[in-house]
Amino acid sequence: MPATVSEVIVDTLVQAGAKRCYGIVGDTINHLTDAMRRSPLHWVHVRHEEVGALAAGGESYLTGTLSVCAGTCGPGSLHFVNGIFESHRNGAPVLLIASDVDRRERGLGFPQALDQRRIYEQCSVFCEEIAHPEQARRITAMAAQAALNKCGVAVVIVAGDMFKETAADELPWAVHCAAPVVRPSDAELDRLAALITDARRITLYAGIGARSGREQTIALARHLQAPLVHTTRAKEFLEPDNPYNVGMNGILGNKAGFHAVNDCDLLICLGTDFAYTQFYPDNAKIVQIDTDATHLGRRAPIDLGLVGDVGATVDALLPRLAPRTDDAHLRKALDTWADDRKRLEHSADEPDPTLIHPQFVAHTLDRLAAADAVFTADGGSPMVWLLRHLTANGQRSFLTSLLHGTMANAYPQALGMALAAPQRQVIALCGDGGMTMLMGDLLTLVQENVPVKLLVFDNGSLGFVEMEQRIEGLLDSYTDLKNPDFAKLAEACGLFGRRVEQANALEPAMHEWLTHDGPALLDVKVNRMELVMPPEVELSQVASTAIFGTKAILSGRTDEFMALLKNNFWR
Repeated sequence: MPATVSEVIVDTLVQAGAKRCYGIVGDTINHLTDAMRRSPLHWVHVRHEEVGALAAGGESYLTGTLSVCAGTCGPGSLHFVNGIFESHRNGAPVLLIASDVDRRERGLGFPQALDQRRIYEQCSVFCEEIAHPEQARRITAMAAQAALNKCGVAVVIVAGDMFKETAADELPWAVHCAAPVVRPSDAELDRLAALITDARRITLYAGIGARSGREQTIALARHLQAPLVHTTRAKEFLEPDNPYNVGMNGILGNKAGFHAVNDCDLLICLGTDFAYTQFYPDNAKIVQIDTDATHLGRRAPIDLGLVGDVGATVDALLPRLAPRTDDAHLRKALDTWADDRKRLEHSADEPDPTLIHPQFVAHTLDRLAAADAVFTADGGSPMVWLLRHLTANGQRSFLTSLLHGTMANAYPQALGMALAAPQRQVIALCGDGGMTMLMGDLLTLVQENVPVKLLVFDNGSLGFVEMEQRIEGLLDSYTDLKNPDFAKLAEACGLFGRRVEQANALEPAMHEWLTHDGPALLDVKVNRMELVMPPEVELSQVASTAIFGTKAILSGRTDEFMALLKNNFWR
């Protein structure tokens, strides 16, 4: 019996390795979801499509395999947009099936009609429409292949009536994944070797592009006696068991990473496209190695740009270099890194049991969480506590919204990761603002019985925004949050819920929360007056904070300003 377009699409996705499709059912995709019902593809019924896109992205980021979303025409497909942008920027291979109104209604101003291509082509590696039933397998396979090989989102647009059409026998189109090895030319490597030979203080700065070249990156640091600074996205694989690691650069970084980058005379960037120009050195030569030539020199002026995989490039480079013995630059960075770690440990102390600092919460979680736990964190301060206080040990996985910077990403991404890795502990560090933005899908955790552990940093404010306003010398405005008791809310939704308001109650409650068999939420009332301190405090920031203090006092908010000083400068 000839297959329908719906059946062909589903079969192609299953053959491409997809295991789950996230979405909300509805008119234009009812035939597609019926085909999924009769297939190995598991439909995950979310309450908001944005959560579906974030969950699919979390699954694909963790596994490197294809995941799927599907939405109805108009609002159904549009609700995916933010989650699709997030997943695309994370490099997660997700395929979105965006349905459209029936073909006979196009161009007539029909309700819910919109131009899907114009919306999604800016956040995808592939965006095409199935215009004829005989294209169904071919275009779906092309989309899956693009998502997997280009590491991003692919979008297939299908009119609602197309799903019901019969697809004639087609050629056996299939998905192919390649693993080419790319490295610079010999002449380019010789130029890099000459720059290294002439340099006195070399720092390596590695990013997510060095993931498959971890061992070569560390070998290069050893060969050059160079400190190795990593980006926030590379924490997971460059921090563990690495004697050359000196932490991170950037606003979320530490002094050792910051100074190692700024004090060198040659910076070698390995698979990083770190966006903030102000954190690159002013007086050093810069070399950048990336698989994408369009990334070369777009963040800071560079002296040499090379296209290649980090591992293959370093393998070809090392025989051209004499090993170095001068480790003064490295020793200085490592000593500063040791001081940084002492400060982080001290900041996690909690001398007052009636007050809970977020660092103390993160530090306690680090001790109690499983050795192979998976962590996500909302954009804003939860992301900072994850990056600074959770230990990467080579078994743990981390995902934060570092390129898109969205709110409310943590527990939706954790949902997809937990479905993909049911044997691992999956923990979402949530801000109270992020939690309340997409709170409806707590019900999805219960309905799908996904044992995600949600930790809510409950400070009653949009804390990161509040900090930004104060550093600008502004009075914080419109950041207050009137929150519910999240533990009671969780229990009403069917989750395990606990609330902690004193430091000495945290550890037993956290242990109970982590060991609960099923989805669970821990609501921790944390200190609101907590700044995220950069690695170097600039004079302008001090001046702006003083301006905030003056405004606060004049506005009758003296207690608030004094609490800010006590918690961040007198500890």
